[in-house]
Amino acid sequence: MLAPFRRPLPLLLPILASALVACDQSPRFTQAEPDEALSAGLTTVSRRDQNAFSLPSANLEPVRRLDFSVGNSFFRSPWVIAPSTTTARDGLGPLFNTNACQNCHIRDGRGHPPEPDSINAVSMLVRLSIPATAKDAWIIERQGVLPEPRYGTQLQDMANPGIAPEGKVRVDYSSHAVRFDDGYTLELRRPHLNISQLGYGPMHPDTLFSARVAPPMIGLGLLEAIPEAAILANADPDDADGDGIAGRPNRVWDDAAQKTVLGRFGWKAGQPTLNQQNAHAFANDMGLTTSLLPHATCSQAQSACLRAPHGGDPEVSDNILDKVLFYTRNLAVPARRQVDAEQVLAGKTLFHQAGCQGCHTPQFVTAADAAEPELVNQIIRPYTDLLLHDMGDGLADGRGEFLATGREWRTPPLWGIGLTEKVSGHTQFLHDGRARNLLEAIAWHGGEAERAKRHVLTFSSEERAALLAFLNSL
Repeated sequence: MLAPFRRPLPLLLPILASALVACDQSPRFTQAEPDEALSAGLTTVSRRDQNAFSLPSANLEPVRRLDFSVGNSFFRSPWVIAPSTTTARDGLGPLFNTNACQNCHIRDGRGHPPEPDSINAVSMLVRLSIPATAKDAWIIERQGVLPEPRYGTQLQDMANPGIAPEGKVRVDYSSHAVRFDDGYTLELRRPHLNISQLGYGPMHPDTLFSARVAPPMIGLGLLEAIPEAAILANADPDDADGDGIAGRPNRVWDDAAQKTVLGRFGWKAGQPTLNQQNAHAFANDMGLTTSLLPHATCSQAQSACLRAPHGGDPEVSDNILDKVLFYTRNLAVPARRQVDAEQVLAGKTLFHQAGCQGCHTPQFVTAADAAEPELVNQIIRPYTDLLLHDMGDGLADGRGEFLATGREWRTPPLWGIGLTEKVSGHTQFLHDGRARNLLEAIAWHGGEAERAKRHVLTFSSEERAALLAFLNSL
């Protein structure tokens, strides 16, 4: 565990030692910022092995670690079919994608797409919807999308015995090359979804599909604790400053508050709070009801699903939901590595010169009224603005969600990204896992990130290595 601070935590500005400034006014970093290794302030942990994403906040009191452990048990352990003697964990399905949260968020880390020619899509799901019209405005306001009539908003590829799964998912790939100015070439793969074995008849002919891998779970409570005003301060929907970046907030429906609020979570910032994110995951991923979402996700075309026994009303009690919420709020972020290394500092300079920080905002301070005392007034470095950005045709899924268009995605946090292989056993990135390494992920950037991507394509071999060293230090 990291040693605690012994002094106040002022808002820190980057150290610009030697004060060397590039022609584009980007800083050159020659030393680390004070306490820069502590990506999540006092909550930061020092572990960096395969369990680095599964630890409680470093400043969590021992008595509160018991609640964390209880939440962890419900996050990790499988749910079972009702009726069962295991009444606290029954009610799985009837239609679902997995029977435990941990199956998708591998060691609380990043999911991945299925292997080629496999129809086992655990840790990747497929969102569904159909185009909406003006008469669907009420549905869009509250659900964000217009569900596919037979299959809803998410394809569930598993089911309880005697009930047909909704379908099976396979991912095929085509490829194309991207060339750096020095001749170095990357082969990028573009995924193509194949949905087969539909259990309830054909889908609407205009169905929209979006593959999503499970994101890492670390630092979510801290992202929830960023003041709304701090997020909105970075929004520039009309690109008034002319930098080509026009981040804008998503506005989404809050099931508990029954009103439209700022979205923060999910690949398109389609969820406002961690509790709602968790409740929707219980419902859509495992077919489990909560007091927030008390109704099964079966459509009227799925009669066997509608008749199936359930595991209580609701199946996930408020106590369990609260414990899972506490767990997900307090999954800690690991400390950065080698923040003083010359190559890492050079990569940080290149990151800023390319303009990557225009979306991947390095630093925030959490609110004084954060939901948990451990998360209050923490200086954090998540490298996200939590805003939507047009990422171009290459990454577009064509599927809107609340205010997000089919070309827009929320900036994903970068903290912990260098430990992905250690924790999750792979290096597959972006919303559908198409990128097999960080350089491929950068090369897929377009739209508002096109200028930054083009800058990176001018990098020499040495500069690419430095940029990757910086990213892998996060």
